[in-house]
Amino acid sequence: MSIRPIKSIVSAQPTIEGAGVKLRRAFGFGKTTEFDPFLLFDDFRNESPEDFLAGFPWHPHRGIETITYVLAGTVNHGDSLGNSGTLGSGDVQWMTAGSGILHQEMPKGDQRGRMHGFQLWANLPSSLKMSTPRYQDISGSEIPEVTDDDGTRVRIVCGSFWGKTGPVEGIAADPSYLDVWIPPGKRKILPVETTRHAFAYVFEGTGTFRGASSPQSVQTEKVGDASNVSVEETGNRSLVLFDSGDEVVVQAGDAGIRFLLVSGKPIEEPVAWYGPIVMNTEEQLRQAYAELHNGTFIKYRS
Repeated sequence: MSIRPIKSIVSAQPTIEGAGVKLRRAFGFGKTTEFDPFLLFDDFRNESPEDFLAGFPWHPHRGIETITYVLAGTVNHGDSLGNSGTLGSGDVQWMTAGSGILHQEMPKGDQRGRMHGFQLWANLPSSLKMSTPRYQDISGSEIPEVTDDDGTRVRIVCGSFWGKTGPVEGIAADPSYLDVWIPPGKRKILPVETTRHAFAYVFEGTGTFRGASSPQSVQTEKVGDASNVSVEETGNRSLVLFDSGDEVVVQAGDAGIRFLLVSGKPIEEPVAWYGPIVMNTEEQLRQAYAELHNGTFIKYRS
């Protein structure tokens, strides 16, 4: 068994998307190789409704999958296939845009006005770029949760872990998407397949991720991989990118630690990317936007 070294620890940076939603972006719209098959990761956590109520009005996607995981508040959604619904606390939507879809996502706060969720974009291989769009809407009650003897809890959105398998299926990159809570002071070794790229995104508590030689602590406003830096408190929005190996080692701090552990098999294909459309070549990208302008973008309708 080999512990995964840590490539870097970065802080999610403030940005604005949609019609004015304030969020934090951990990676996206840049170099894709280290995160392949994943393209983008956003943390939309707000306690002020004016920072998110404008939402994400109608917009297109092609060639990717978008994964929305809601922790607090709700997200109302609709699309060009006639689907509509509401994601609530604990729910997940795994949307395969395939050949093209128009949709909207409109967040609404909980009773205290809070909204918290994540959106991850995953690439599609060339063979599935123009596939039929589909949704997998998963209610929180369908997501299995396993608890270890020391109190560690893992919700399994996608993939298999500790003998349980998540409800999302049929995904090209064969990803694993786990919501992990480790109690205060506990040390945990978590398996991750060697062939996958993997990252952890910390969103509650404190902790230390240990590399092959020295510990790497999660930190809020720091970019880099310096050892033994100070640990910030709850909500630090730190992303830990791992190198190759088959284990991740985590030491929880005094408040415990909660993070997403995400991994997937690299697609290793060329990426041509502009906005919400990701193809393999610039010509395919130009064709997609030409179709968007001339009204032939949508290949499947309800």
